[in-house]
Amino acid sequence: MPKKIVITITLFFLTSLVFSQEKYTLSGIVSDSKNKETLIGVSIYINETKTGISTNEYGFYSITLPKGNYTMILNYIGYQNTQENISLSQDTKKNFLLATSSQLLNEVIITDNVKKVNIRKPEMSVNRLSIQEIKEMPAILGEVDIIKSILTLPGVTSAGEGQSGFNVRGGGADQNLILLDEATIYNSSHLFGLFSVFNPDAIKDLKLFKGGIPARYGGRLSSVLDIYQKEGNKESFHVNGGIGLISSRLLAEGPIKKGKGSFVVAGRGTYAHLFLKLFNNPNSAYFYDLNTKLSYNLNENNNIYLSGYFGRDVFTLNESFKNTYGNTVINFRWNHLYSDKIFSNLSMIYSDYYYGLQLDFIGFNWNSGIKNYNLKYDFKHYLNDKLKLTYGIQSNYYDFNPGKIEPTNSSSGINPDQLDKKYALENAFYFDVEQDISKKITVSYGFRLSNFLRLGQQTLNVYQNDQAVLFNPNFQIYESAEPVGTVSYGKNQTIAHFENFEPRLAISYALSEYQSVKASYNRMSQYLHLISNTQSPTPLDVWAPSDNFLKPQLLDQWALGYFQNFKEDEYSLEVETFYKKIKNRVDYIDGANLIANEAIERVILNGKARAFGLEVYFRKNTGRFTGWLSYTLSRTEQQVAGRTPIESGINNGDWYKTGFDKTHNLVLVSSYKLNEKWRFGGTFTLQTGQPVTFPNGQYLYEDITVPSYSTRNENNLPTYHRIDISATLTPRKNKNRKWNSEWVFGIYNLYNRQNAASITFRQNDETSRNEALRLSIFGMVPSATYNFKF
Repeated sequence: MPKKIVITITLFFLTSLVFSQEKYTLSGIVSDSKNKETLIGVSIYINETKTGISTNEYGFYSITLPKGNYTMILNYIGYQNTQENISLSQDTKKNFLLATSSQLLNEVIITDNVKKVNIRKPEMSVNRLSIQEIKEMPAILGEVDIIKSILTLPGVTSAGEGQSGFNVRGGGADQNLILLDEATIYNSSHLFGLFSVFNPDAIKDLKLFKGGIPARYGGRLSSVLDIYQKEGNKESFHVNGGIGLISSRLLAEGPIKKGKGSFVVAGRGTYAHLFLKLFNNPNSAYFYDLNTKLSYNLNENNNIYLSGYFGRDVFTLNESFKNTYGNTVINFRWNHLYSDKIFSNLSMIYSDYYYGLQLDFIGFNWNSGIKNYNLKYDFKHYLNDKLKLTYGIQSNYYDFNPGKIEPTNSSSGINPDQLDKKYALENAFYFDVEQDISKKITVSYGFRLSNFLRLGQQTLNVYQNDQAVLFNPNFQIYESAEPVGTVSYGKNQTIAHFENFEPRLAISYALSEYQSVKASYNRMSQYLHLISNTQSPTPLDVWAPSDNFLKPQLLDQWALGYFQNFKEDEYSLEVETFYKKIKNRVDYIDGANLIANEAIERVILNGKARAFGLEVYFRKNTGRFTGWLSYTLSRTEQQVAGRTPIESGINNGDWYKTGFDKTHNLVLVSSYKLNEKWRFGGTFTLQTGQPVTFPNGQYLYEDITVPSYSTRNENNLPTYHRIDISATLTPRKNKNRKWNSEWVFGIYNLYNRQNAASITFRQNDETSRNEALRLSIFGMVPSATYNFKF
């Protein structure tokens, strides 16, 4: 064959091959059709390729496909499914506007739910609740609560009624990373746990990661609660709010420049303490908070955001004792599109948790807290329809204030004192890959490299043999060691440093379009410790950095799950089993004093913990009647063995239940829409009582009755259960009126169950017999709230 013909045929073949593989990128933003606010986590399903993607935290999506015609199906909770045909012959930017379920638009086509996207994704141990679902749940005192709502999910429990924080898969409340617009929230509760700090009117989206945690998250072991605030209405000005029995809230939003920028401002506060003054009661307890956010679209490739939160709780007793605490966060973010495949986000974050005491009867003020300054730069790189990269760098500088004493007057006799401040720097680099290996197998794999520097300036104690806690073999108890000297570190010196490699892996195998099996593994490290000997966080708890005595906590977690959708996605089922182990989990010696303790290493011992269990999550997703059932069977244990053969350790070195172990946890949530006016909701909760240590006997010593106790956390409080109900009335309105309103009526603890928050033992002065005293916080609590919007 002539050489010229061979070259011609070869060029023709290569050209045909290139054009047959010609691919283009389709990208854009998905927003609400009314207010133009971007939507997070919208499922986008490509019918022809049987693949799907989701919008990121800023509503952006990108997918690369071969040249051709495609049918795109968009699905999002609370919005009508949208279907659109796309002819892809070049790189294309396509923005979508989704209509809420209440809007009737001719161009909206109702299609099958595209939960098949989530079936194939290698994402497991993740739960998302829509704000609408949360607002339909019954709430105590009429105040909708985000933290209380996630307690209805499998694997999530609380330390007890009226207590702050939450526990995930047997982890401590301090092991949860709580983010509000990427800023860390250190105390998530108002009024010592009665309410959460999150105003539901200002919240746009929330997602709870319990396992298989992506590499972009770090610094905590058990979970990540990622919450984003609303951006505000870019088209018109609106106000909404609510008036309840003990608290009210108000939110205003509108455009800075129509179609380009928006603002949102939300405030909330309680006024129940004002009624106490009518009865000459000098005590009070109240909170207030403020959410703000500004967003502006500079051009099609650049967006900026400025968000903030400020909240305070105030508790006073007889005007001689005043306790003030709360969070302050500010975050500036810049979104930039380098191309239709590379999305970036730069964040500069300030977070501050403050705790203050004013003790007039003693004559001094006490202030403590933690501040951190965070710089992070994240990238999402959409290489093609089968491969997506997520990578970035993060740096966190911490400023710990263990406590500062200031006299209120010269006659108090109190000398001013500042406990040594502590400083630390935490850096990380992460890299994540999400890849479709085949039509059935999708994997996510990556790693996080973390580095922690414990910085001066501080003077530290030195102990003989480097032992800050000693064991007394005669009495079989641990005692605080006496320092043999001190060592001082300058401002730029490093006291201790740690590095950890944290691999992450998740895999999904699709058995069909409607069922899959998933597995995950992740290693996490936590360099911050909450110094507390209570089962739930209190405002007085102090955060401390890792050092030579407080070692970083390290976790390994494995999970395996089965996922299925039934009857065209009307029902869904998730079943997961997990096992996790933790190194360097701190516990305290008997009689430990933690308040204002400058040498905390003298009362702590490092141990290990483990947790394992089974979770079931069954949902009904569509119809007038919706809801879910979640059940968790689990065990959480801790062990602090002796450091030498002669030491007993804690609990004789045996495994013992942690204070937040709940063997059984069952929650049933339901919602029923009777008609356009009435909607009803109900929640049933049943769980094993909190582990406690009860006395099992007593003896007399010099006419003094001394109780003896069982092994640590051997007993449990009585089983906890209650039913909550709610009814929402939406009055019919004139179509020309802009005022919308609703009444929400609720009853918390319908059958007035006196659940035990604690049980104490005492000797009756009259009968001289021992008796148990049960403390219950809430009986039946009715509520009514009026919500409005215009």
